[in-house]
Amino acid sequence: MTRAQRSTAGTRLTAAVRRGDAEAVTASLTAGAAPDTVTDDGLPVLCLAIAAYDAAVAEALVEGGADPDRELPDGTTPLRRAVEGGSPAVASAVRGRESRLRLPEAERERLLALARWWYERGVESGLRDRTGAPGPALRTRMPDDEYHHATQLTLGGLTARDGHGAILTDLEWAFRVLTPVDELVARAVACRDPDHVDWWSARWILGRRRSKETWTALTTHRHAPAPETRRFVVDVLDTYLMWWPSSHRDSYVGETADLLVAWATEGDDDPGVLAEVLRVLSETEHRQSEAVGLRHAGHPDPRVRARVPDLLRGWDPPVPPLSAEARAALLVLARDADWLVRAGAGRVLTAVHDGSAEFTDVVVTLLRDPVADARGFVAEGVANDVIRSPAVADALVALLDEADLGTRLNAAYALLRLDDPRTGEAIERVGPLSRPGYEHDHRLSAFWTWQRNRENTP
Repeated sequence: MTRAQRSTAGTRLTAAVRRGDAEAVTASLTAGAAPDTVTDDGLPVLCLAIAAYDAAVAEALVEGGADPDRELPDGTTPLRRAVEGGSPAVASAVRGRESRLRLPEAERERLLALARWWYERGVESGLRDRTGAPGPALRTRMPDDEYHHATQLTLGGLTARDGHGAILTDLEWAFRVLTPVDELVARAVACRDPDHVDWWSARWILGRRRSKETWTALTTHRHAPAPETRRFVVDVLDTYLMWWPSSHRDSYVGETADLLVAWATEGDDDPGVLAEVLRVLSETEHRQSEAVGLRHAGHPDPRVRARVPDLLRGWDPPVPPLSAEARAALLVLARDADWLVRAGAGRVLTAVHDGSAEFTDVVVTLLRDPVADARGFVAEGVANDVIRSPAVADALVALLDEADLGTRLNAAYALLRLDDPRTGEAIERVGPLSRPGYEHDHRLSAFWTWQRNRENTP
């Protein structure tokens, strides 16, 4: 590649980084652009991505050969800048793979100390130390990855996010530092927000640490006085159930289910925590799940009652019939004053429908519920578990005028599965079948197939 070609490739790479186009970055690197192309300020393009909090572009650059450890004119490195920036997504992307093997011990210790300083000092105080600027920082809640957020602070022309607790947790795990469980719990609950990156990182790491010592230290916090601490324990237990290790012996799945049953039986002073306990328990199998559900079917808080229906059903195919007690409880819950409770009961009734007119009448009533979200929720259940009833089909047709696209899709899909003569009309009333974001939707795919088959049938 000539000097002119390298210059052109570098220009294209820089432009792709500036506009946040990770695919174009990869294409430029493949075409021969230098991964450490330097911009007008003398810094590599990786620093542009770090400053823009663009984890996807940073990852593309590092995967393409950009050096996260090169010394910059101010004596820092791109990786240190990413750690200071406070975004765990960006810091992880810049750190790259096998960082423990790549980085010397002194640099690992430096990165840990840097993350800990920012975490313990606090972002606003850290920015004030760096800039000398008085006054409060400008705060903005920002998504840091697809599901979790951090607060971004700007003061004196410098910006950082408050995810240093998560960065410290991630670095410790990557560098094989076994952080005490109590410290990880404290980091998580300090933000008092289950959607914050600090909470999520501690939850993720503790969920992967399957040992008797970790289990004992974690579950001790089940009796913590602060409800957010107990809620965090529930979240970690949920992680234990979601991601089983290769060895079932060390999974603690059985222990987790038993603990949740005991917790739910004893109750919890905070209804929000109790509702989460029931939610996690409903996602696993336990012989006492129904008893737990029946115990809380009349709870005064609707958040708790809304978690009961899934505890009253069986999951093994074929779905076992309901007990008389569970059947009676579901019918009561289906008439609850709270729409989430009755909609949840309706979803379960569609899944365990026994062919009775009583169940059918309840489902039809819920498909005509005065709350649109309740109608949509139950329509989704009917689309998954078809009930062959003229009354149900008529109620589904009425939903084709709903403002919510998802409700219309589910109503039309359920009618198609019923082979209802109004299926063609239903598909037309859904609207255009080509929709951005719905390219792989199974319902739209079924509509296309239905129409194609009709056109090809003599």
